[in-house]
Amino acid sequence: MDSINTLFLLSGFLIALSVLASRLSTLVGVPLLLIFLGLGMLAGEEGVLGIQFDDYALAFLIGHLALAMILLDGGLRTRLKTFRVGFKPALSLATLGVFLTSGLVGGIAMLVFDLTLVQGLLVGAIVGSTDAAAVFSMLGGRGINLNERVGATLEIESGTNDPMAIFLTLMLVELLVGDIGGPWETGLFFLQQFGLGIVIGIVGGWVSARLLSWLDLAPGLYSLLALALGFCVFGVTAALGGSGFLAIYLTGLMIGNRPGRHLNFILPVHDGLAWLSQIGLFLVLGLLVTPSEMLEYALPATLVALGLIFVARPLAVLVAIKPFFRFRWREVVFIAWVGLRGAVPIVLAIFPVIGGVENASLYFNVAFAVVLLSLLIQGGSLPWMARRMKVMLPPMVTPNRRGPLGIQADNDFEMFVYVVENSDLEDVPIRLLRFPSGALIASLFRDGVMLHPKGSTRLCRGDVLCVIGRTDDLPALNKLFNGDATLKREKAFFGTFTFSGDVRMGDLADAYGLTLSPGEQEMTLEEFLSLRVGGHPVVGDDVDWHGIHWVVSKMEGNRVTQVGLRLY
Repeated sequence: MDSINTLFLLSGFLIALSVLASRLSTLVGVPLLLIFLGLGMLAGEEGVLGIQFDDYALAFLIGHLALAMILLDGGLRTRLKTFRVGFKPALSLATLGVFLTSGLVGGIAMLVFDLTLVQGLLVGAIVGSTDAAAVFSMLGGRGINLNERVGATLEIESGTNDPMAIFLTLMLVELLVGDIGGPWETGLFFLQQFGLGIVIGIVGGWVSARLLSWLDLAPGLYSLLALALGFCVFGVTAALGGSGFLAIYLTGLMIGNRPGRHLNFILPVHDGLAWLSQIGLFLVLGLLVTPSEMLEYALPATLVALGLIFVARPLAVLVAIKPFFRFRWREVVFIAWVGLRGAVPIVLAIFPVIGGVENASLYFNVAFAVVLLSLLIQGGSLPWMARRMKVMLPPMVTPNRRGPLGIQADNDFEMFVYVVENSDLEDVPIRLLRFPSGALIASLFRDGVMLHPKGSTRLCRGDVLCVIGRTDDLPALNKLFNGDATLKREKAFFGTFTFSGDVRMGDLADAYGLTLSPGEQEMTLEEFLSLRVGGHPVVGDDVDWHGIHWVVSKMEGNRVTQVGLRLY
């Protein structure tokens, strides 16, 4: 009984401390996952609490459960429209990129640790893939709003690159212990990992999405059913020899892109589950490591980590996407820098321990050191690098709070809460506001007092408005309630003047004295920018031409509808 009470006490204390430490991450800028790892190490056998934990099998189980929940949540929040610009390069990074990264790091490990070829490649395979937990946490938690091309590529890569890393790790472990099959068996295993993961994930996700949108359940049960269905897909896929991680990510993707009121109940709960998974996973992995043992490998492991960050990842990204896709150099540099390593390499490093590979502690401690340095160096400098490489968009105004009204099963009405911060709205009658069709102000609060809004009611700074509308109304509402600070940042980024994407280039040339070729005269501004960008433009794409800086500022689907202009 005492051991159970102690377990409750310590687990509750560590989780609460991890949540409170999130404020430290915001104030100091230290990556949050690094804090979770540090707390686990402080609580470990050589730390303050002295907790002895060396159960690799249990850590392996916890790692699988936590990663499954994190990937399910990541899929739920990934929009299918991002696949238009990010799927192909992400797939190249998740396959060819991981293979190249593993090979390059393996060569570095061979030289540093004096290993055999297979042993070195095993080190590379373990740390070869980026980590979904790290990428989702760092990009979402730090408020980094990337342009769609870069953000989609990184999100999809981190959610789909585990099968290649698992395949390489298992193959090399079997080679070291003498259980490797022939080329036919190895190739079949590779196809099973990807093929079954994709097919079962999509089919299982489609069925799960239909079921969740059809059933009428108590609000709290939707999230439990989504989690249970995701775990079922994971288990079936893994049992048949496929990648459960890829399957559960695709299941979340299918559920999250099926409109319906079920999402309003699923997403908030799974956000909490994903955070709990990250905290629990990194605490357990921190408990598992022995700092004094890791110090023995500190210097050579640091060299491997630096080789991964500054050599292997950049070269792999360069080869995997630059020749095949039209990414700009600064986008390639940023994608290379966001090769964040997290829980996946440490979980994969448990494979050699369980498999009985000789000197298995080397792989685990090297993986842990690589993760620490990746989170510290790459994770800590992520906002700076995003600004430096000009891939970060200015933050947009969003509702302070929003919630469904439960009126309709699909495309339900929601309540959006906005605070008036835009000086242009000061003393403006409500009837003069350009609201989207179907949206209206339900109530207005001024100095904590609720007023009944009328068309003649004049707005004041600090007014809180409750607006009823639909999700499609958000772009227009956000633009209407943009605060002064946000407007200033937008104008600095996109330019003071804006033009429609369908304006004729010949007319712009006449107005600004530009020289155009005969073929460019009849082009629209959208067509001209698409030609200059070299593919599908996204918000934030820019072109410097004839002393003018053009920036894509608004899109509807695949169409450029608004372009900002800034003279320089």
